[in-house]
Amino acid sequence: MDINQACEAFRKILEEQQARIANMNTEKTDFSTKKTITIGVVDGDGIGPIITAQATRVLEKILADEIAAGSIVIKQIEGLTIENRIACGQAVPSDVLAEIKTCDVLLKGPTTTPHGGTMESANVSLRRELDLYANCRPVNISEKNIDWMFFRENTEGEYVLGSRGVELPGMAVDFKVTTDAGTKRIARAAFEYARNNGKKHLSIVTKANIMKKTDGKFTALCHEIAEEYPEIEVEDYYIDIMTANLLKEPLREKFQVVLLPNLYGDIITDEAAQIQGGVGTAGSSNVGDKYAMFEAIHGSAPRMIERGMGEYANPASMIKAAAMMLRHICRVDAAEKIEKALDACTVEVKSDGSAATAAQYTDALMQLL
Repeated sequence: MDINQACEAFRKILEEQQARIANMNTEKTDFSTKKTITIGVVDGDGIGPIITAQATRVLEKILADEIAAGSIVIKQIEGLTIENRIACGQAVPSDVLAEIKTCDVLLKGPTTTPHGGTMESANVSLRRELDLYANCRPVNISEKNIDWMFFRENTEGEYVLGSRGVELPGMAVDFKVTTDAGTKRIARAAFEYARNNGKKHLSIVTKANIMKKTDGKFTALCHEIAEEYPEIEVEDYYIDIMTANLLKEPLREKFQVVLLPNLYGDIITDEAAQIQGGVGTAGSSNVGDKYAMFEAIHGSAPRMIERGMGEYANPASMIKAAAMMLRHICRVDAAEKIEKALDACTVEVKSDGSAATAAQYTDALMQLL
């Protein structure tokens, strides 16, 4: 590719992004009045089928009456495997995406992204196709006075064009996208959460001192939305110092709601989950106006499968994601029962096989339900 071809490729990208902004989904689903809710279950790759099966067991138990009455439908969706995605040459095969769009919410196991190729992440593709703009990740450690909620912008930043960069002789360039509409809606979601849950402190985390156009815009627009929420204290942090502050006691106790662009949110929520006890302990929601997807924040752990230790994968992350999903569809009582059982369950799962299996952990958890 020469410079003229690169410029033409960039022109096409800009035109596509303008079209995306113009077509941002505004149709909202009201789960408090919806008579039938369809939950799609996607197993994913590696340890995905193992931990997703356990989360599904919990859902089937806690929702048994509604499933029997037909007000909740749990639908298994096949085909989002690494083998099928490679065979189709699509991050999310078209027939699988069509099935997903027949559901209201999705419980999704971790999926593997091929290394060294041009195929994008299935997660990135689903977030874009379903317009899941808010990635919400809670971290709670009551004994350390930590109660954090991270709002990560989910459809823009570096990830929206992660496989669309240009390569010239001796040089490669990737692109980062920040839009007014995309930033304002994630900011409003974060501030609304803070107001509705009695939170008084919100941190905006960027690298605006270096990424002056994109992160600078993100910061400015977040402060514009902040003016509508005068009761909430707002502070700015750069991503590098924020990663340090999450480890700094007692400073970290003041953080409540954290608002970030896509890449920084991906990185810092893994750090936060590790502080909580490891990425295997954390669930994650990807929320749009119409659809929502719930998952663990960790990957498919192919090395565990290679070692024959997949059955020892910790299902707590997927079960937490299932509880987050129940809150989203207005089944708060069911979500609270699962969360209390998770807190009370003392059975350990260890990836080295020295403790309980995923199924044994879930057996104990379900007794607590």
